[in-house]
Amino acid sequence: MLTNEGEPLSRVVVCTPIDEYFNVKNLKDQHIHMAADRKKTRQQFEALKRILETFGCQVIDVPELANHPNSVFTRDTALCTPQGYIKLKMGLAAREGEEEWMAKILESIGEPCAGEIKEPGTVEGGDVILAGSVAFIGLSKRTNEEGAKQLSNILSDMDYEIRKIPVKYPHLHLGGAMSVVGPEQILCCMDMFPEDFFNGFDTINISCMAPSNGNVICLGNNEIIANAAENVEAIKALEAKGKIVHSIDLSEFRKGAGGPTCLVLPVERR
Repeated sequence: MLTNEGEPLSRVVVCTPIDEYFNVKNLKDQHIHMAADRKKTRQQFEALKRILETFGCQVIDVPELANHPNSVFTRDTALCTPQGYIKLKMGLAAREGEEEWMAKILESIGEPCAGEIKEPGTVEGGDVILAGSVAFIGLSKRTNEEGAKQLSNILSDMDYEIRKIPVKYPHLHLGGAMSVVGPEQILCCMDMFPEDFFNGFDTINISCMAPSNGNVICLGNNEIIANAAENVEAIKALEAKGKIVHSIDLSEFRKGAGGPTCLVLPVERR
C-alpha cells in the first residue's frame, strides 16, 4: 500500500538500462540531451539498487521496453495508490506504449487497476506526489489540464485533497521541484510555490537552480537518496535537518533528463 511518499519504501519497480537507453535514434524526440556512457550508467544504476536493497526494499527489476529508451524512467508510467495502480497516459509521444507495458507488470505482481487516464488527457508520474491525505499534481508539458482533471476525480474519490500547480522552468515535472522526505515534511524549491501551498507540512526550502535539484528519493526513517552533483544544496539542507543522505552519482541519467525519483516506481510503503 502506498499512501505517503514519506513513509518507508518497501517495494519498487525499476528497469536496469541494458540496451534501449543507449540506442537513441533521435535525441530530440526522446527528450534525451546526450547519449549516455554504457559502463558508467550501469555502475550508477547498480549503486542505486544496492542502496534500495540494503534498506530492505524489494526491488522488482524488469526488462526494458523495446524501442523505448525512456522506459528506464519507470516513475512516469503509473501511479500506485492504496486502492491499486492508476494507468497513466504519457505526455511525450515517443513514450506512448510504456503505460500498457507497466500495467501488465503491475498486474503480474498482484496490483489491481484503480483507474485510467484517457485521451486527450495526459499525466506522467513525475507530476504526481502523494503525501498522506494530499495529492500534489503538477500541470506541465507532460501533464495537461484534461489529464489533471481526470486524475483529480479518481484521487478525490479516494478522499485525497487535490492541490494543483503549474510547473515552471527549469523543471520538467513537479517532482523536479519538490519531494516528500518524511510523513509530514517536504523538500521544495520555494520560488515556485505560493506560501500556503504546503499548509500542514514542514518544509525544507532550497532554490530553483537546476531542473532536478528538488528531486530526491525518500527511503523512509530519515534516509534519503540524492544525486551527488545536482542535489548539492538539497543534501546540505537535508543533513542540517538530521537526515541520512546516500549521495550517489546519477549523472548519466541527467543526460536523459531524469532525476533520482524518475528511476523508481514506488509500489508499496509501509
